[in-house]
Amino acid sequence: MDGAAVLRQLVGQIQELCELYGSPSLDYPHLNPRQMPPSPLLLSAQFLSKLVLIRWYMVELNNNSLEYDFCGLIMEDNSDQKMVEVNKSLPCKRSRREKNPAKALALISTDFMDQQIWKDFPEDLFEAVIARLPIDSFFRFRTVCRKWNSLLTSHSFSQHFAEVPRLHPWFYTVTPENISSAAMYDPSSRKWHHFSIPFLPAKTIILPVASAGGLICFLDLGHKNFYVCNPLTNSFKELPPRSFRVWSRVAVGMILNGTSANNGYKIVWLGCNGDHEIYDSLQNSWTRNGAFPSSIKLPLSLNFRSQTVSIGNSLYFMHAEPDGILSYDVANGAWKQFIIPSPSHLTDYTLAEYGGQVMLVGLVTKNAVTCVYIWELQKMTLLWKEVDRMPNIWCLELYGKHVRMTCLGNRGLLMLSLRSRRMNRLVTYNMSNKEWQRVPECLLPHGRKRQSIACGTAFDPCPTAFA
Repeated sequence: MDGAAVLRQLVGQIQELCELYGSPSLDYPHLNPRQMPPSPLLLSAQFLSKLVLIRWYMVELNNNSLEYDFCGLIMEDNSDQKMVEVNKSLPCKRSRREKNPAKALALISTDFMDQQIWKDFPEDLFEAVIARLPIDSFFRFRTVCRKWNSLLTSHSFSQHFAEVPRLHPWFYTVTPENISSAAMYDPSSRKWHHFSIPFLPAKTIILPVASAGGLICFLDLGHKNFYVCNPLTNSFKELPPRSFRVWSRVAVGMILNGTSANNGYKIVWLGCNGDHEIYDSLQNSWTRNGAFPSSIKLPLSLNFRSQTVSIGNSLYFMHAEPDGILSYDVANGAWKQFIIPSPSHLTDYTLAEYGGQVMLVGLVTKNAVTCVYIWELQKMTLLWKEVDRMPNIWCLELYGKHVRMTCLGNRGLLMLSLRSRRMNRLVTYNMSNKEWQRVPECLLPHGRKRQSIACGTAFDPCPTAFA
């Protein structure tokens, strides 16, 4: 009875609104509303009234105690309550189609998609709705029409997209079976997406080394050229040549100038002999700012298995001999070194970040027992404090195996690749709720062949970021 009263009150309010702005009453459906000049409030009233009818009918489909007649807005409650009649009309025989709920709902949906309503649909509301679509829908979204494809370059759409909170990053991974293609993992839907970036050089091995703001930085295996790309939109840029060549391996970090990639970004590479350069996307050039203080001994023993962490304006690189962290402030060009002893029996390890704190993820092996630990850096003592570890039942699966670990992504949500001669396992770790979760196997499209993960990085999917 309460639902019927609410519906009657709502329909009455819609009638008053329509009559106030010259709309034909709901009592006289034979009048054509297109004969009158449309107004935003009129269209809103018609839009809302049809939503009410559809919503009420969907309730009826899921509740057998109600029977609804569209001819006179008659509701009958079979639970020994009175009948409520609104705008009662003469009884008429309903067709089979009207008696069939599914077909009737289809008819209403067709009428609901009125051309006049969608023609005058507010553009900002349309952009707000599109910005809240699941990220994987943007692959199909761009192929609908040119207008939708160009929507990604709209400044207002970028603002709507930035207002929508995103829970988890995606993971861009490279497989040894096909180094030129990639597999992206969406932790929200727990699905893999396979694709290739057509602009990357075909005959060169390109590996992801850093990411920021929805963009991924790539470096070729010869350490010659850098590339930046948005894997969602294929926005691509080859960076200009560096001022001098470094043939040895380098550590790479990437950081945003502001809150989004459209405000610009910087890329920093660092060599073991102290050589380094900074790329500024706004200037489209490489520069070298600041020199190493004399207290930092060269050459550096950089940990290339550890990805660089960015917190505020600073990038953090991990090094050994002595164990510690090297930081670089992109705002003032200052380098600092922090000597931090590593935990005992640590083999593979990498830096991570959560809530502005520097974290450490490492593989500890002692007496054939292997487990993954999580530590947090204590700023006052510069010591690592254990905050979590992998469940014991999972550690038993690693017992006696020579396991290597690669951490893909180091911000909030981690993906760990644990592999040995006869095992290749992917797990995720959520730093916010300390939850460990297995990742579904990465299979080739239209096939059953499993793929192992060679390397990768995490990135925040953003269709409005441009290289």
